[in-house]
Amino acid sequence: MSWFRRGASRPAWTWPYTPDDRDRVVPLPEVPQSDVGAPLPVVLASERTLLLVYMIQETLPAWEGADVAGVESGDLPIAVVQFHRPYAHMLGWPNDEAFAGHPLAARGLHPYGAFVVEDSSWIRALERMNSVHPLHDPARFRPRTHYVLSFHDSTFECVAEGFSFTVRNGSLRETAAEALNHLA
Repeated sequence: MSWFRRGASRPAWTWPYTPDDRDRVVPLPEVPQSDVGAPLPVVLASERTLLLVYMIQETLPAWEGADVAGVESGDLPIAVVQFHRPYAHMLGWPNDEAFAGHPLAARGLHPYGAFVVEDSSWIRALERMNSVHPLHDPARFRPRTHYVLSFHDSTFECVAEGFSFTVRNGSLRETAAEALNHLA
């Protein structure tokens, strides 16, 4: 069957996984808090490397009509999160105003946070998808972790075997350009 042909009709949008009663959302307080106004997350990815770059929340002096920080603004705190052995990722909706529509929102997932989803239905769905491989081994999926970072205008999710991060000052554009050099 050609992948151009439509099969049974499906809803206009479906999530890549369907949470069940096993999914548990746990906060990751050690991950730098994103700027609640405009973190402007950037994803840099290859088959072996996954980097997430975003502006960090900082206490600013009272706003006096100054411009909002953008990708060119310098000397701002920027987080670079590297996900180790990435398997899948997505960046997109929901934003903070529609976050109640996220399938894990009722489990404690909320805007402006970082989380791990324990016993993730997404990882279980990936394992089922891979089960058709002749050398499939379910044990290979045990070290994988489902991460969620929720921002002002978007939500980032990935499956990886761990993460590390650095924080630096600079512009988002310069930091992302430097991070690009670390893609494998």
